[in-house]
Amino acid sequence: MKGCRIDPVRRTARAEPGLTLAEFDHNCQVFALATTMGAVSPTGIAGPTLGGGVGWLCSKYGLTCDNLLSVDIVTADGRLRTASPLEHPDLFWAVCGGGGNVGIVTSFEYRLHEVGPVLGGSVVFPFTKAKTVLAFYDDFARSCPDELSVNAALSTTADGVPVVGIGVAWCGALDLGDRVLRPLHAFETPLADTIASRRYVDLQRASDAFFPLERRHYWKAGWQRRLTPAGIDVIVEFAARRPSPYMRLSLQQMHGAAARVPPSATAFVHRHDQWEVQMLSQWLDPADDEVNIGWTRECYAALEPHLERAVYVNSLGGDETSRIREAYGANYERLAAIKAIRPDELLPHQSERGDAASVELSVHPDSVQGPLEQQDAPAFRSSRRRQRQRAVSRITR
Repeated sequence: MKGCRIDPVRRTARAEPGLTLAEFDHNCQVFALATTMGAVSPTGIAGPTLGGGVGWLCSKYGLTCDNLLSVDIVTADGRLRTASPLEHPDLFWAVCGGGGNVGIVTSFEYRLHEVGPVLGGSVVFPFTKAKTVLAFYDDFARSCPDELSVNAALSTTADGVPVVGIGVAWCGALDLGDRVLRPLHAFETPLADTIASRRYVDLQRASDAFFPLERRHYWKAGWQRRLTPAGIDVIVEFAARRPSPYMRLSLQQMHGAAARVPPSATAFVHRHDQWEVQMLSQWLDPADDEVNIGWTRECYAALEPHLERAVYVNSLGGDETSRIREAYGANYERLAAIKAIRPDELLPHQSERGDAASVELSVHPDSVQGPLEQQDAPAFRSSRRRQRQRAVSRITR
């Protein structure tokens, strides 16, 4: 299901859910158009769209779900419906950030925007400067115009050197972007500065190398309104004793247009200027599962006092059902009512990472996935195949 039709006059796209971000972005950029998507190009378009969709363009144009115009969706009763703000509006509201378990979306219609060359790249500093860099990042990000999105990360270079970097994407006039980014270029003495004019599709591929398919993953995340000195201390402390060189601690900014949408306008409720603090553990050897998972959980527990009681549904792990209400906040009750379908018709939500996150009122015992660290097990893969087969049988009936 990789069909994609671009209407350059109306600036819309009709896209099927088998598309990856790379394929969708390429089709749109043929006409110098784009809309907000995630920032790892092999990701499928469905996960970001149904969960909300935070990406490089969200400060200028809103989340992915904010640019959704309609969906074709097979609901749990086996009927194919078109949902939009005017047709089945409650169903459409739930699709916009509520996750995927209200039905199987067979096509998405998106609003597109003119996007030409962008300023993108990162400024990288020694890890010894991490606290200073993150304090600067907090101040610099708060003065960003909508055209600029930023993301800080503590990671390790390919040759094993711990660093802290600030990545940027500017989607406005390039000369104005140069002026806005001067304080970043002038800060401290960086190890590298790769910010330059580049194609939007190349910006979208820039993070792919950090997430190769052969690695094992365990992630936790939460929203943070302000990078306080105490919170920065925790982040730097845990980054310094990471058990794997592939670990990334990321602070992804959300502001601008995405933060100005009323919280009740879509199922995605987290409408504030803030950062998503992501503990992205990766490693290679199954024998190292326990130490890496343990590090991630310990890091989250230490950061929890500095985080909001909130979580992005696409960052919710399969072992975090106790946090489901935090994913939807004040929108939980309305979303639960919309998703109140018969247990035997449950369609489990699959997030961007492929793990389960379902409103607890809709959870059926046969559909609950195991902890994230167990997802490579043959039993999990077999369960996923059975779910897909059941979903297909509903469509064909």
